[in-house]
Amino acid sequence: MSVSDLDPVPAVALLARPGAARERLREALAHADVQLVLEDDPMTLEPQALHDARAQFVVIALEAAIEDALERLEPALSAPGLTLVFDEAELAARRDGWEAQRWGRHLAAKLHGHQQVLPPGAEDEPALQLEPGLPSTPPVPKETALQTHLEQARSWADDVPADGLYSPPAHLHEPVALEQALAALQPVLPETAAPVQVAPEPPPVPAAAPSVFTDHTAWSLVDEASDAPAVASAATSTESAEPAFDTGHLSLVDLDAAAPAGSRSGALLVLAGIGGPDALRRLLAALPSGLAVPVLVHMRLDGGRYGNLVKQMARVSPLPVQLAEAGQRATAGEVHVLADDIGVHAAADGLYFQSEAQGISIAALSAEHSALVLLSGADLAHVGPALDLAAAGAWVAGQVGEGCYDPAAATAVVAAGMVAGEPQELAQVIAARWGLDDDGDAA
Repeated sequence: MSVSDLDPVPAVALLARPGAARERLREALAHADVQLVLEDDPMTLEPQALHDARAQFVVIALEAAIEDALERLEPALSAPGLTLVFDEAELAARRDGWEAQRWGRHLAAKLHGHQQVLPPGAEDEPALQLEPGLPSTPPVPKETALQTHLEQARSWADDVPADGLYSPPAHLHEPVALEQALAALQPVLPETAAPVQVAPEPPPVPAAAPSVFTDHTAWSLVDEASDAPAVASAATSTESAEPAFDTGHLSLVDLDAAAPAGSRSGALLVLAGIGGPDALRRLLAALPSGLAVPVLVHMRLDGGRYGNLVKQMARVSPLPVQLAEAGQRATAGEVHVLADDIGVHAAADGLYFQSEAQGISIAALSAEHSALVLLSGADLAHVGPALDLAAAGAWVAGQVGEGCYDPAAATAVVAAGMVAGEPQELAQVIAARWGLDDDGDAA
């Protein structure tokens, strides 16, 4: 019996413009064992028609041409109990062969709420993912099981050949340690030995006569005869010149400028990939309207359409969302979407974005004041730097749950002892640590 036989068939609506992307998504849904209750073009679809379809999931092929249509359908797409699954239309149109089958299995797992993403016939293969927790304790052997072997060894002990190089004296027992064996070879000294000369005790030191401190003004650590005039003259000059406290040049210290650079270089870095838009959407939607650190989002997109990602996340995020540009400063309480060629560097007054061919570097963040979240599809190459940052004091977490398409990187950090949870749960922890109240103070 397959996993899908245990759950009711989910109702799915497909929103995509006519074309290759729509055909590929329809084929994937046909193999996913779902009920396709609606298939339409979002440009002409009315919100009431989507509401009447009673779908549980909505699969959307994202492209720039349907952005206005999605805004128009926002009331129906925000209905409670409705789960959105996004896919890039350009990627869906090019997906074919093994890649299309792999993505279809992940889509079916998402729609049916299970973790079976292996090809048919491989369901019984052992899981290769690391799992958190201590290894199982091996069973402790019982004494009754060893008693037979102990008795047998004791009966054979007399038949074991002895060492011919050493024969212990007859009046001594076989030594059980090297020190005893060496001591047994030494000659026995006669019992009458010369008396040991005991050193005479030193005479007692007479106790010092108690000092009577009658005049403490006569104490001195220097030569009174040579330094007395100088001390007297210094005392006279001190009495004549009274100290004056000048209040005309007082000023307040700039606490922000005096703070260490690391406290202003902190950030919340979110890494995602396959299945990341849905997880990122849930994470940002659950964040508070104020944070003490900036939010940096890096999700690798094959099409490189980060402007579309900014618009999509701005609809659900209570924080402002913008595209990061080189030379711009990362602002606390704002979401900055990073392209593949944008990195960060720490300055005296905070984090600044810069052009980096390799993209974001986790080591550039201040560990003590930063947080790192690995969502679905995060790159495995980021696991090592993430754990190094955690060892230096950073807060690191990984996504778990049904919505995690590609859990390899997130599961690796969770197996290493980092925080685990759904995107909404991680957002609640972030709000408790770095959220701001109504007065702008840290929570």
